[in-house]
Amino acid sequence: MKKIIPLLGLLLLTIGGVSYAIIGAMQTYLAALIWIGLLCLLFFFYVGFSDIKNVLSKRSARYGANTALMIAVFVALIVFTVFMSIKYKTRWDMTAAQRYTLSNQTLKLLSSLKKDVEAVAFYRSDERTRQAMQDLLAGYKHNSSRFTYQFIDPDKNPSLAVKYNVTSYRTTLVRSGNKEEVVGFESEEKLTNAILKVSRDEIKTVYFLKGHGENNILDVQNSGYKAAKEAIEKENYLVKEIVLLAADEMPKDASVLIVSGPKKEFLPDEIKKITAYINRGGNVLFMLDPGTVPGIVSYLKDYGFKIGDDVIIDKLSQVFGANYLTPVVTVYDKEHPITKDFEVATFFPLARSVEIENDPAKGRHQLAKTGDASWAETDKKALEEGKAEYNEGKDKRGPVSIASVTAVEVGGGAHSGHAEHNKDMEGPKKYAKIVVFGDSDFVNNTNVNLAGNKDFFLNTVNWLAEEADMISIRKKEPYATPVILTASQGRLIFWLPVIIMPSIVLVTGIGILMRRKTGK
Repeated sequence: MKKIIPLLGLLLLTIGGVSYAIIGAMQTYLAALIWIGLLCLLFFFYVGFSDIKNVLSKRSARYGANTALMIAVFVALIVFTVFMSIKYKTRWDMTAAQRYTLSNQTLKLLSSLKKDVEAVAFYRSDERTRQAMQDLLAGYKHNSSRFTYQFIDPDKNPSLAVKYNVTSYRTTLVRSGNKEEVVGFESEEKLTNAILKVSRDEIKTVYFLKGHGENNILDVQNSGYKAAKEAIEKENYLVKEIVLLAADEMPKDASVLIVSGPKKEFLPDEIKKITAYINRGGNVLFMLDPGTVPGIVSYLKDYGFKIGDDVIIDKLSQVFGANYLTPVVTVYDKEHPITKDFEVATFFPLARSVEIENDPAKGRHQLAKTGDASWAETDKKALEEGKAEYNEGKDKRGPVSIASVTAVEVGGGAHSGHAEHNKDMEGPKKYAKIVVFGDSDFVNNTNVNLAGNKDFFLNTVNWLAEEADMISIRKKEPYATPVILTASQGRLIFWLPVIIMPSIVLVTGIGILMRRKTGK
């Protein structure tokens, strides 16, 4: 009887505890089972206290108690480790393209959210790609307290699918306030873009100037700018073209004006309209190719830019597989927001020098410079003949600035003058921003995805548009890394696991069986 009572008590406690864990609620009968089990154990300890005392006083009991204590400590450590791993998660992404790590752009967006954003994912419970979306949304939530998400199975909750007007599986609805965006499939790029759209109060407009042979944002050829246009649109901007001759002035909604690779000079009326836009605090990005538009070069000189009539030669570019007319930039200004955290090399096919006197107090910075092995070549005849070489006193030795920026104080009211400021103006100070690149081909359809070219360009646009939170290194597209095998390697992989190893196991098994039968 003494042996049955403790066993019965443990059994009742086990049944009650497991049933409670499964059901998730304490029912009356479960409480009764647990209580009866406890009473049985208490009765056993009371009746057999002397026997228990005698057993515990033995040496074997002390050893057993030590073993039990060590086991308890080990189990406690495991439980503590599991608890801490749930509360504080850390993981390492070992993939070459970092496909399981959120991009810096996404992380900056999440850290700067000023509104609550909710994602409602409509996936079947058995959907194969549900886990991928679950991991993606969990990463977003982990990096922002303002981001929440939930999953809804349209088959089990059709009324909710109707409520949210969702008609297809693998659909995620991103909501903030009265704004909604639909994301199809599992894509960080699309999800981040949706969050941008619903969290921003306005969609800013970027204008590309046309009418002077500029790069065409609709052209899909190698020299076109279709890819650059799409990259800007993915940052949640509205992209438009403008012909200044046909406009009375720069539109009021213009956040940035981009002048990309003009081939012909501007008319005085166009210069006047650009100046008026700058004077009211407008932001302009000039990308000027070598040997073009000397009138614009002279115009920008009044803003402090020294744009050389030269071509940058860089012997280092040959190491990267490019020709010496494609300067490689790895040195960036660490004080300016555009390039503060930028560490990726950029390539500029056929570029000219663009310098400005460094003066942070006036917002003047040389953003990007070529290496020591470069120089700004001024001898065009030598370039045409392929005999370019550095000439002391005539050419400028590297590092050579290839992109520069300035801030123009324009005051709080109307501005008069070209690059001067009326200090007697009333109202708060206001600044226009001008960035000049010595090349426009670095973000055409051929080169936009080369190294850090696209990131440098988009960071510049975001800074000009006063979207500093979007300045970052964007995530690279995931790519496959196939294993290339020779014919011999392919045959080896087939024969070793499919033929040789199973044959060895089969022969060994037959040998053991025969040996047992013969008794040897």
